[in-house]
Amino acid sequence: MVPQQVELITAVLIGIGLSAASGFRVFVPLLGVSIAAHFGQLSLSPNFSWLGSEPALVALAFATILEIAAYTVPFIDNLVDSLTTPGAVIAGTLLMASLLGDVSPFLQWALAIIAGGGTAGLVQISSVIVRGGSSLVTGGLGNLIVGGLELIGSILLTILALLAPIFTVVGLVICLLLVFRFIYGKRLARPQQ
Repeated sequence: MVPQQVELITAVLIGIGLSAASGFRVFVPLLGVSIAAHFGQLSLSPNFSWLGSEPALVALAFATILEIAAYTVPFIDNLVDSLTTPGAVIAGTLLMASLLGDVSPFLQWALAIIAGGGTAGLVQISSVIVRGGSSLVTGGLGNLIVGGLELIGSILLTILALLAPIFTVVGLVICLLLVFRFIYGKRLARPQQ
């Protein structure tokens, strides 16, 4: 394979992992990318080099803290979900686009919207469904546990996407297959009336 193709595939894999992480928490993967770019560990597309700047780093750290705090208050977390759903799709799109430097703008934004925004949206919608179910079953009290697991998931996915993108995407595919098997397995196991 040509080195450019390897770089593109690696960038897409990192982007998918980061986009999935933004489906759990919008600002955690953006902060992770900002930190990695700031310390020279991640190359960004020239139009997105601002993500590695000190002002972006400070702003994203502050936004991350606010987002984490908002998810610790029952029922406020459901309101935050309604705001972060489009935010997650936008973050996933931007994260993917920021990694695709040497490609045509059409390919950059097509991949960003489809793979980045789509992945973030899929994870965010799944998260909203789980949080809604938790609110119904526990009166909102279980959402603190759900929120904590989402935060841990976002942090781990961000770190793994930056360090081991292939394993991250393989793990995401396995998780999705298990979730679909669980959902559809329950439906198929129900007696038909």
